[in-house]
Amino acid sequence: MNPDTLSQTIQKGVRVTLGATASMLDALKDPQGSQAKFSEIGTDVDRLTETLEARGVETEQEARQMVDTLIAQMPPMPANPFDPTPASEAVVDARTIPVTDVTVQRDLEALTLELASLRREIETLKS
Repeated sequence: MNPDTLSQTIQKGVRVTLGATASMLDALKDPQGSQAKFSEIGTDVDRLTETLEARGVETEQEARQMVDTLIAQMPPMPANPFDPTPASEAVVDARTIPVTDVTVQRDLEALTLELASLRREIETLKS
């Protein structure tokens, strides 16, 4: 048995079961109408299966439409705050914060001057 045939058989079984369930509910609502419908089918199993499958297809479509309607009526889901933000939407804070400690500022200036003086010495030594 190939996979397509197996999946079709399973799908048909689900639809026949769904049709049988829907027909049973119809029989509870209208016993005489259902009795007349199924007495006309008689004991023909193939015809009964086709009838139940067709009812199952109808029920499946009705259920699908109902779910689609419910989903369309739902408000949009809020974004998950734990999802990573794509780089195109990321916000980068590029502000520079001034150094407030005067001693750190002086040390940086002294190191910069020392670095400049070392570079000059290296250039002098190279030539």
